Amino acid sequence: MPMVVGVVAGVALVAVLVLIGLFKMMWRVAEPNEALIISGSTHKTEGLGEGMGFRIVTGRGTLVLPGVQAVRKLSLDLNETELHVDCVTHQGIPLKVRGVVIFKVGDDFVSIANAGRRFLDQQKLMSERVHNVFAGHLRSIVGGLTVEDMIRDREKLTGQTRAACGTEMEKLGLIVDSLQIHEIEDPTGYIQNLAMPHAAAVQRDARIAQAEANRLATEAEQQSFARMAQATRDSEILQAGYQAERDKAGAKARQAGPLADAAARQEVVVQETRVAELEANRREQQLQADVRKPADAKAYEKRTLAEAERDVRISAAQAKAKETELAAASEATRVKTAAGAEAEATKARGAAAATATRATGEAEAAAAQARGLAAAEATKAQGLAEASAIKARAAALAENQEAVVAQQLAENWPEIVRAGASAFGNVDNMVLLNGADGMADMFAKALTMGGTGLGVARQLLASMNQNGQTPPGTSSLNGSRTPPAQRVPVEKDEG
Repeated sequence: MPMVVGVVAGVALVAVLVLIGLFKMMWRVAEPNEALIISGSTHKTEGLGEGMGFRIVTGRGTLVLPGVQAVRKLSLDLNETELHVDCVTHQGIPLKVRGVVIFKVGDDFVSIANAGRRFLDQQKLMSERVHNVFAGHLRSIVGGLTVEDMIRDREKLTGQTRAACGTEMEKLGLIVDSLQIHEIEDPTGYIQNLAMPHAAAVQRDARIAQAEANRLATEAEQQSFARMAQATRDSEILQAGYQAERDKAGAKARQAGPLADAAARQEVVVQETRVAELEANRREQQLQADVRKPADAKAYEKRTLAEAERDVRISAAQAKAKETELAAASEATRVKTAAGAEAEATKARGAAAATATRATGEAEAAAAQARGLAAAEATKAQGLAEASAIKARAAALAENQEAVVAQQLAENWPEIVRAGASAFGNVDNMVLLNGADGMADMFAKALTMGGTGLGVARQLLASMNQNGQTPPGTSSLNGSRTPPAQRVPVEKDEG
């Protein structure tokens, strides 16, 4: 019995293992990046036309009958192809366009079916086929554009190319994920020539910007140098200050020893002084207890008695002062009354004296005025008399000058003779030659001098008469006489 059970179990196990092997052979699973295309039986897939004759499985597993159905895989991975296309623009300028196209098989069943029918056995040639499609459409699109359009608006070129290739790529079951134009080569240098004005402008702006940057850099450098100099100056000043502080600290350190000794001695002296002060305070307190307190008590007693006596004297003095003040007020009233009466009397006497003085002054002024008027009248009368005398003398002189001169000479003859004799006053001895003849000659000379004096007197009288003056030697109105005529010197004969 147990043997039968074992056989049955073994058979069952073998059957299970066979079933598992058969299932693994018949079960196929599609990867996320691939599609399974199963052919060999009639299948109808949604979205596909009739007569397709195969089934598409993506992202799941399915049973396949070995020997009856065939299973193939179509990759759904991305693919790319490089574009190297020689084109000619609308202006006839040859260009070389470089780009890349990234594409893949569509995810829908229609795209997978279209790609499966066209590339299932030629998946490696898919990039070449896509390149040819894009190259043809790119040449056609570039032929309708200018170089400027291509440079300024590459999106336009890319969009037109994708739109033109869309229909054909859909027929191939492919979709374009990205189309990029990397480079547009210009063998003729057209693009470079287009860029030259802009490059020159950019270069000019760059040079201007560089010059401005250099200027700003120079200014910044100068400011930096100035700040460096200022910082150096400040640093040197700080260093000098620090050096001074170090020197000061060194000096203090060098003086620390003597200062410490002096401080120690000072502390000793301070302590000794404090001891002395404490001793003095103790003695002072002892003296206060022994001497000052009793003395203060005695002094307080005496001061109290003295203050009482002082208060008594002050009260008596205040009473006496009050009495004296009353007496002084009475005396002041009396004196004020007497002074008022005396002032009134003095005022009356002053007024009388002033009246008398004014009357005396007025009388004296009147007398002085009268005396002045009398003197003026006398002087006027005397002047008139003198004028009349001068006028009469002038008239007489005009009528008989000889008589007047003779009268004047007669009146003044003694003086004339005296003046002539004065010429011989200094002669001690006079020698006369020729005897009487010499004497006669001398008297003749004297007479000649007298005649000469007479002529001079006449001329003098005439000139003074013309000028209205009194002749010399005549009497004036007040009785005085004019000085005599100048004496004529007598020549001394030394022989």
